[in-house]
Amino acid sequence: MGAPLDEGVESVLTRSRELGFLGPGDIGPQASHASAFADAVAEAALGPLGLVVDLGSGGGLPGLVLAGRWPTTQLLLVDGSVRRCAFLAEAVEELGVADHVTVRCERAEDLGHDPELRGSADLVVARSFGAPPVLAECAAGLLAPGGHLLVSEPPGGLEDRWPASGLAELGMGPARLLVTGARFALIEQCSPCPERFPRRVGVPAKRPLF
Repeated sequence: MGAPLDEGVESVLTRSRELGFLGPGDIGPQASHASAFADAVAEAALGPLGLVVDLGSGGGLPGLVLAGRWPTTQLLLVDGSVRRCAFLAEAVEELGVADHVTVRCERAEDLGHDPELRGSADLVVARSFGAPPVLAECAAGLLAPGGHLLVSEPPGGLEDRWPASGLAELGMGPARLLVTGARFALIEQCSPCPERFPRRVGVPAKRPLF
């Protein structure tokens, strides 16, 4: 699953694990899972990507792995933790990918109303951002119509986690399952996200849409 892990990326992710930003398991499987995001994009034939946003990038997965897989794609790594963002910024410089990877330390609810970013992303990826309704609401504000949310998915049915009626309220289509060595939910942004979404910081979690 995925491409071989670059030594530089492995070193950076090992440090991330030592800092407590990644789980205690082996780096290899975690990086392979991150690389599977790129495999899923290829499987879905999503075409050329302009801007990709990694929500909740945290310890660098999947964003830092995707930076190597997609050297001509602009990636934005987003996290709300100052400490994690400082690590990510150092990692971007160390890996020599600053030409196409940037880091933003900001809450996703606020980022979705940034005039320069709203409705601009071709793809939003997330590995462990939060509950489905929170992720969907935050991603919808960033996605351009025709863009997609691609999220790591546990075993089980998609409809239970991603009800079509709730997604439709955000201008999103129904979720579909992709399996490329890992399970992913792929959700298209069919129409522009209504201006009222995402709601202010904390509200999507306190009053989820579904």
